[in-house]
Amino acid sequence: MHQTFDITVTSRKVLSNFLEKNTLEQLNKIPEGFNNNIIWNIAHIIVVQQMLSYKLSGLPMVISDEMVEKYKRGTKPTQDITQSERDEIQALLLETINQTIADFENKKFQNFQEFTSLSGYTMKNIEDALSFNYYHEALHTGVIMSLMKLV
Repeated sequence: MHQTFDITVTSRKVLSNFLEKNTLEQLNKIPEGFNNNIIWNIAHIIVVQQMLSYKLSGLPMVISDEMVEKYKRGTKPTQDITQSERDEIQALLLETINQTIADFENKKFQNFQEFTSLSGYTMKNIEDALSFNYYHEALHTGVIMSLMKLV
């Protein structure tokens, strides 16, 4: 699992750089042909990781229910984010994965509820969910890279 966590931490650092190197205007821009923006994709990555790890294990998530409702699958931006929201999302990028690593090492994810993703991959335990998560993060990082060319 250390490799899975290393990949995820590396991914989160790349995402953090996107936040640092772009203005709020760029982060909030929804280019023609897209349903969302850079910041939505980054926050969505955080939300999905929390849902896959904590919610499916019957544990409280590190993030708020409001964040889940705003960035879960099927949502799209309804208003621009503020600087303080950007800062919170940036902090959560590493805080959430660091907490997940600690909780995994402390064996907190014992009651995982089997779940099949929209792509058809069935996660039977926390290890499956964490492995699937970095696939999900890579998909959205690709979307972000496409958005970067248009903002």
